[in-house]
Amino acid sequence: MKILVLNGPNLNMLGTREVDKYGTTDLESINKELKTLAAALEVEIETFQSNSEGELVEKIQSALNNFDGIIINPAAYTHTSVAIRDAILAVNIPTVEVHLSNIYSREDFRHHSYIAPVCIGQISGFRQESYLAALRALAGYLRK
Repeated sequence: MKILVLNGPNLNMLGTREVDKYGTTDLESINKELKTLAAALEVEIETFQSNSEGELVEKIQSALNNFDGIIINPAAYTHTSVAIRDAILAVNIPTVEVHLSNIYSREDFRHHSYIAPVCIGQISGFRQESYLAALRALAGYLRK
């Protein structure tokens, strides 16, 4: 089983940006935790981060026939990207949307996700634990 973990814009700045919302854990540390959990779950993962919407769309498209599932933190693209939404629809791979913060307790414009309706689920608000919960949930879903 192979799962692609995608991270959108500004997540390369984790650990130093808005630590009150996102915590002090950087993306590299999250990826290490994910890889440790993936090994325990006997799942192979690949991680990718980009600040570019087009690169994220291309990575989603390249997942077709190569990955069984996707975990995505679209970051700010959550609220703006029909292109990412359409790419997820096009590949038809079970996808989980993840957020470090609770997007529904933040500014009003963050309450709407273009991505959630094309995903099997969404996990938000638990900082890096959101990713780990998503990996567990997606692996379980794919095994059924």
